[in-house]
Amino acid sequence: MNITMKKLIYAALLAGALTLSSSCTDDLNQTPHIETTSGNVYNEPSNYKQVLAKLYASFVINGQEKGGGNADLNSNNGQDYMRCYFNLQECGTDEVASTWLEGDKVGDLTYLSWDANDTWVSDMYYHIYYTIALCNEFLRNAGDEQIAGFSEDDQTNIRHYRAEARFIRALTYFHALDLFRNIPFVTENDPIGSFIPPRYTGKQVFEYIESELKEIDNDLLSRTEAEYGRASKAAAYTLLAKLYLNAKIYTGTERYTDCITACNQVIAEGYSLEPEYAKLFNADNHKRTNEIIFPLAVDAEHTVSWGSTTYIICGEVSNTSDYQKPEKYGVTQGWGMFRVRGEVPALFGEGDGRAMFFTEGQTQYLDAIDSQNNGYFVEKWTNLTDEGKAASNTVDGGVNTDYPMFRLADVYLMLAEAVVRGGQGSNTATALGYINQLRERAFGSDAGNITNGELTPDFILDERARELYWECTRRTDLIRYDKFTTSTYLWQWKGGVKDGMAVDNKYNIYPIPQTDLTANPNLYNENY
Repeated sequence: MNITMKKLIYAALLAGALTLSSSCTDDLNQTPHIETTSGNVYNEPSNYKQVLAKLYASFVINGQEKGGGNADLNSNNGQDYMRCYFNLQECGTDEVASTWLEGDKVGDLTYLSWDANDTWVSDMYYHIYYTIALCNEFLRNAGDEQIAGFSEDDQTNIRHYRAEARFIRALTYFHALDLFRNIPFVTENDPIGSFIPPRYTGKQVFEYIESELKEIDNDLLSRTEAEYGRASKAAAYTLLAKLYLNAKIYTGTERYTDCITACNQVIAEGYSLEPEYAKLFNADNHKRTNEIIFPLAVDAEHTVSWGSTTYIICGEVSNTSDYQKPEKYGVTQGWGMFRVRGEVPALFGEGDGRAMFFTEGQTQYLDAIDSQNNGYFVEKWTNLTDEGKAASNTVDGGVNTDYPMFRLADVYLMLAEAVVRGGQGSNTATALGYINQLRERAFGSDAGNITNGELTPDFILDERARELYWECTRRTDLIRYDKFTTSTYLWQWKGGVKDGMAVDNKYNIYPIPQTDLTANPNLYNENY
């Protein structure tokens, strides 16, 4: 991890720069409450980078003090953006079997039975709009007119920061689009105060994100220029690829050719696969800049988090097992939060090194979803360095493992799917080559390679699960394949029954929280 960026994030947190302390954001365009005025914050060019660091940190930190103290949002569950995002993307799928259904309030997420009062849905929604509010405030103070008095070099740097703020806002709007679909929309150009944001349709949000990512291309740094932890051009191309891959869901129109174009732009930046899959998810994964395109920085000294990767790594280790040892994962103690449902391990062939599951004393399938003896524990993520040593005391500082939001393997899989779905700009031979590169890494040889005839959409969905499990893609993937709510694919405890069942299609989209429906008359939920 670039220590300069971590220290800047820490400094921004300690300074209390841009702190919103509201349980619900009735006016999503409000200026975040600040301990010093915007005029003081933005009167020095060096401060812009510290505020930018706060925008990045908003994904993994929930407050101004260690571990989320002095919270930015007085939320229901008191957890950070990424803990909310992991729960919404994973809990209701075949990739997670939660242990503390009632204690962690994830029963409705797990059984696909939430409503507009669900606390995790609400927390995710307000975290998204908190980050958007931070970005809007930054951009209000980073226009050409506002920075005209600084040196040319400072203005150039701030234009890069401005592009990154727009990327972060586009990413959060993408999450809002994917999770909630028809949402309130606000930018830095809207008035502050009594303004009530309009409701944008999914198509409108899609078009906005697309235009933003294209407009900032010239101002984002290239892969080789960007500090680790900052968004480069390749991060924007990857987000565009994700947007285009799911375009039919969001807008009703396929954009597979555009997805391929964006994937090719990422690949042209010169990334390569990390030879050892497990090293992408350990405490030294900041060294994997060959494959990791955009990470979220987590650090046991400067950005201590009880969510994000701390939640994943401590949560994947049992706190009751006589067999599983926390120190094997660089963890002081396990939390026993979740396991994987049996259908996912069943996807792996013999010899696939990505099948990183702890099985001793565990059943593969689930007689009870909340029993720690049912379901395998995941061993993919660790708090270990390359030398196999614990990187931090997880009781005191959380983990030291960054969250790889975007990586090259996902780009290869997106391109392959877009090709088999009819997109132009690449071909089956190229797509097959990328898929077999992933499988050669997984198997350590060509033993797992596939042929042209095996490269089908359903194969790619399964391969995405094998490659990307617990990386917050599964819900979106299953929806794209029309398998999340339907009977086309059932897994144990889907819909709250042991053998699984179809649920109402409304659960493909989360509802706008009731608190915001009350505050904004422009909003409504179509099916809740």
